[in-house]
Amino acid sequence: MLGTILIIVILLVLVGALPSWPYSSGWGYYPSGTLGTILIIVVILILLGRL
Repeated sequence: MLGTILIIVILLVLVGALPSWPYSSGWGYYPSGTLGTILIIVVILILLGRL
């Protein structure tokens, strides 16, 4: 249950980190790339039963 909620929250943050505003266009995909890496780590931990 907690893992599902955590994945949903991380996915929402990942979508929110996309550079869609003019002032954030210079950031590139670094914020969403970092959050994507965190999402992959959380999914791996859930699959291994550590979370």
